[in-house]
Formats: sequence, structure tokens, C-alpha cells
Amino acid sequence: MLSMTGYAEATHEENAFSISVTIKSYNSRYLELSKNIAYALGKYESEIDALLRKSCARGHIDLSVKLKVYEGNTTIKVDHSRLDAYTKAFSEVRDKSGVSPLFSDYILRDGILVESDEKDSDFYHEALISVLTEALEKLKKEKEREGQGTYNDLKRLGEELSDAVSFISSKSDEMTEYFRSVINQRYEELMQDKKLDDDRMMSEIALLIVKYSINEELKRLGVHLKEYFRLLEENAPVGKRLDFLSQEMNREVNTIGSKSQMASISSHVVMLKDTIENIREQIRNIE
Repeated sequence: MLSMTGYAEATHEENAFSISVTIKSYNSRYLELSKNIAYALGKYESEIDALLRKSCARGHIDLSVKLKVYEGNTTIKVDHSRLDAYTKAFSEVRDKSGVSPLFSDYILRDGILVESDEKDSDFYHEALISVLTEALEKLKKEKEREGQGTYNDLKRLGEELSDAVSFISSKSDEMTEYFRSVINQRYEELMQDKKLDDDRMMSEIALLIVKYSINEELKRLGVHLKEYFRLLEENAPVGKRLDFLSQEMNREVNTIGSKSQMASISSHVVMLKDTIENIREQIRNIE
């Protein structure tokens, strides 16, 4: 089980250059990629995307790839479109505040000065893929470490669900007796109505069965719990499926709560709903 939160960094160092990769991962319902890639390595963005998507099923991923060149004919170019944009923005600030921008205000802005060198970007390709793969492997280990803690919590919460469902099931005999007394009482009331036909009587009894019986809900909860524990052991992203399953379990528990006429069952329904909510909170942290 993998957490969606993690951090990793890796660096490839040579005499001529170095490439450093930093990856931060946060919770998100879907996979979202946010990248800051060195200009000289921009042509590999689609390949970088493919590696990220292969490694991460969902989450917000912040990726930074920096390139430092130590040897070579390095040139510095001005990105005039970005410079014009900053100049326009600074002019608006000056008009509003009366404070004029300094030269350092431009120099400190990313992207105005673009560094390039004579080497073709293919020169860095092998090192880029190697260091990115290393960073992704570190990120996976970090997510596995955090995911183990979440797995332990989800396993414990699942056992709490099982215990509560088992308790409610153990009260089935008492529920049956209560159900039988309600039907008998209603039957005697209906028998006093001389104009009542058999169809009306059967319809009334059927409504009572639907109103008080929780056997079907307990069966479905049992099936959902079995699938819940199976998913916990699956070596694949299961966050979305567990989230859907917890919604289904919550629906069954709500139905049981609406039908229950026993205080002991009602108290366990409250416990079940609280446990399922805790499960959904934990699920938001896993892929």
C-alpha cells in the first residue's frame, strides 16, 4: 500500500555538469503533475511525464529538475517576452505604490535570463533518466513506509467494523422475536377489520418485513467487508476502490440504523458510521 505523500531527491554529478531532481507528492483525488524543468532538458518533458505516470497512480506531484553546467561555452540569453511581462507588472506596481523596481527585482525573477551551452540536450539524456529513476525509486520507498502505517490503521478499523457487524448479527434472534411480536400485533389489528381482504393483509405484512428486517443489509455488509480486507492485501493502487466500497458500507449501515428498534443495535450503528468515516479519512492518504 502506497501513501500519496512523500519526498525524494537525487543528484547526478560529473565534471562537466550536474542534474538534480526533487519530487514532492501530496494528496489529490487525481494525478496532477506540476513541473519545473531546466530549459535545456525541456525536450524530454513527455518522457518525464511517462515515467511519473508509470510510478504514481494519483496525487499532486511537484517535480523540479535543475541542470548546472561547469564546463563548456555557456551563453546567457534574455527572454524578452518574459522581461516585457515583468516590466508591465512592475509599472503597475510603481503606479499604485510609487515604488520603482530595482535591477535586482528583474535578476531574481525565474526565466528572464536563460542559460544555455554548446552541448546538445541529448548529451544529458542518459543522466537525466538515471537520476529521475533514482528519485522515483526513493519516493516509492518513502510512500511505502508511510503507506504501511496507513495499512495498519485501515486493518484495525476494518476489524472494528467486523466486530460491530458480528454483534448486530448476534442480536438477530432478539430482532426476530421483536419482529414476530410486531407482526402478531398488526395481524390482530387487521383481523378486527371485517372488510379487510387477503391481499390487503399480505401487503401490510410485506411492508412490515421490509421495514424491520436487516438480514439483507447484514449479508451485503459481510460481502463488502470481505472485499475490503482483500483490497488491503492487493499490491496495486486501491484508494479509489476502497473509497467507493466505504460509501457502499455506509449506505448499508444507514439503512440498518433506520430499521433498528433496539438501543444496543442503534449504538453499534453509530460506532459503525464513525469507524467508516475514519476509514474514509485514511483512504484519502493512499493511492
